[in-house]
Amino acid sequence: MNAPLPIRVAALYRFARFDDPATLRARLHDLCAGLGIKGTLLLAREGINGTIAGGDAAIETVVTAIRALPGCAGAEIKYAHATEMPFHRLKVRLKREIVTMGEPEIDPLEDVGTYVAPADWNALIARPDTVVIDTRNAYEVRVGSFEGAIDPGTDTFSDFPRWFREHQTDLAGKTIAMFCTGGIRCEKATAFVKAQGFDSVFHLHGGILKYLEEVPAEESRWQGECFVFDERVAVGHGLSPGSHALCRACRMPVSPEDLASPLYEEGVSCPACHGTRDAEKRARLAERHRQVKLAESRGEAHVGAAPKFDPRS
Repeated sequence: MNAPLPIRVAALYRFARFDDPATLRARLHDLCAGLGIKGTLLLAREGINGTIAGGDAAIETVVTAIRALPGCAGAEIKYAHATEMPFHRLKVRLKREIVTMGEPEIDPLEDVGTYVAPADWNALIARPDTVVIDTRNAYEVRVGSFEGAIDPGTDTFSDFPRWFREHQTDLAGKTIAMFCTGGIRCEKATAFVKAQGFDSVFHLHGGILKYLEEVPAEESRWQGECFVFDERVAVGHGLSPGSHALCRACRMPVSPEDLASPLYEEGVSCPACHGTRDAEKRARLAERHRQVKLAESRGEAHVGAAPKFDPRS
């Protein structure tokens, strides 16, 4: 039997009413720092969201503390394990929204779509009257998605309302099934769609990660891998490590085919960003990459190696 991987990763969120998120931020930061936890937690008046990593006992302590916060007893937690720490630092930040949609009147605590368990998802999306919408951003969709799902082609989640308003006439009368990485974006997306007058609105409970964890590969309708916002870059069925890397220049996921491209230069460019920088910028990127490799050879983490995605965008 294989030994368990040493690092536990917890992806979590909860919409709740926080009257004083600044005080909660200080408490959570001190707790995580004292336990050696790394990753990102976002706090706002509407709740908490983030992904953190550390030892099993440390993660359990933090999760217990989060579930003790007002309204957070039922916080969604999705666990995975990694061979190495997938984050370079700890960030506990205050935000206006824990997932940025830019529609302040939308409140997922008031009304959201109907949750669909991973075991029931295949049957829903196979129905001829169902329109399946991927609420993630275009770079995530390129890594993988459900068969037949619509890609809105958004750069950020705040683009989704505009896309939906432009297409809602075509979607009228349809059953709408939406999904995202861990479920949080769909909380707001389904609330928004229902506010536009749609009644038959569903979303995948626990998101893609829960689906990949629970649905056997031989029964899966998922194609490709699922992009995640840490050093793992992407995961597959069973949440096993994926085959994608991260371009350290543009921070976009890089497929195995991209890695073989003559346009890919580690730390400097990939097919998505090749030709977008002048010689001086490329030289700076190359030097940063050299410093990262030197740090790795000394067993150290170089801050320039850290991905800079906001996992809630």
